[in-house]
Amino acid sequence: MSKKIGIIVGSLRKASFTKNIAEAMLSLLPEGYEGKLIPIGHLPLFNQDFDDEGTTPESYAAFRKEIEGYDAFIFATPEYNRSFPAVIKNALDVASRPYGQNKWNGKPAAIVSVSPGAIGGFGANHHLRQVLTFLNIQPVQQPEAYVGNVMALLDEQGKVKSDDTRAFLKTVTDALVRKMG
Repeated sequence: MSKKIGIIVGSLRKASFTKNIAEAMLSLLPEGYEGKLIPIGHLPLFNQDFDDEGTTPESYAAFRKEIEGYDAFIFATPEYNRSFPAVIKNALDVASRPYGQNKWNGKPAAIVSVSPGAIGGFGANHHLRQVLTFLNIQPVQQPEAYVGNVMALLDEQGKVKSDDTRAFLKTVTDALVRKMG
């Protein structure tokens, strides 16, 4: 039975650079590991009243159940205003509630931040790391993964064109696999 890695992509754009990098990472998983992009854009904004009043949206229930089925995660995030996008925070909130039912609890994760800029989403990466740690998600510490100047790394079809970039992304997926044990 293969181990399952869920990939959360923080960009909702059709031609997302972050999604391109996430798909490249998916292709680098070793045999015995299965990866899947997990959609998050359809989730209504988290509202505790839904759970408290018994009006939990079906999308919350389905998402929480899906998250339970994964052994680990890759969070691929762009940087918006020196932080990670609200869509990731919303997904984290939805699957960490109701209180005491955190579906992320104890699972390992890798973070890769992606940016057209030179510093590769450093702010987003570290803000996300702070939230993951609070939720008891076990982030990979090394290598830190900042993918800067992403437009120069992708071809016209959005595929990674550099063997060096693929090799770097593989060090990240390999570190996650090791953390999974």
